[in-house]
Amino acid sequence: MRILISNDDGYLAPGITALANALSAIADITVVAPDNNRSGASNSLTLDRPLSVQRAANGFYFVNGTPTDCVHIALTALMPEKPDLVVSGINNGPNMGDDTLYSGTVAAATEGYLFGIPAIAFSQGEYGWLHIDDAARVARDIVERHVATLDQPFLLNVNIPCRAYDDMGPMAATRLGKRHQSEPVIRAHDPRGREIYWIGPPGACKDAGEGTDFHAVSHGLVSLTPLQIDLTHRTQLASLANALL
Repeated sequence: MRILISNDDGYLAPGITALANALSAIADITVVAPDNNRSGASNSLTLDRPLSVQRAANGFYFVNGTPTDCVHIALTALMPEKPDLVVSGINNGPNMGDDTLYSGTVAAATEGYLFGIPAIAFSQGEYGWLHIDDAARVARDIVERHVATLDQPFLLNVNIPCRAYDDMGPMAATRLGKRHQSEPVIRAHDPRGREIYWIGPPGACKDAGEGTDFHAVSHGLVSLTPLQIDLTHRTQLASLANALL
């Protein structure tokens, strides 16, 4: 198996190192990741400047661009053969509910999926990298046991509880939950007295009921959510068509 690995925390992040170590035992891996933290980059491509690719001492490639840039360059320029799987992560913190719209971790996997390649985004349920090797072991389990059994191609968003491997519950198929509106921006001033703004924290959970990714992870389960790209609001399509008559 050939696996392309990327992330949004940067090529030096503990999460991508743990994921690469876990998957290198079962696959031929290529790692292409941003040169620094690009969290919240979503699916953005860099179109206003050229990009450069360098290789670190550990063999990882790093790009001065977004997670989507990394996967795009890997698939169209760096890899001589198409990989069998694209994986992203392991992210420092969760990507659940509405967070998936902003997530660079999910975006890296999405870019692989847009190329017709099965793809998985892996995230931990808490920040801080605690139990990261246990999370990587879960990621390897999913790749070994489930990739071949799913309809191809697929796009999975996986959130792993921040627990020791033996303390985790089973894997659960989930839907995305929902958050309340984000908190307001935080106003501050730079050293020259100019007003600046920090993006505020995400809103609290609004829909975290049974069956959601929020509910699964909070109960120690590994959440697997299948995602799709089609954003068409189909229930409004007919009424829009009628309104245009």
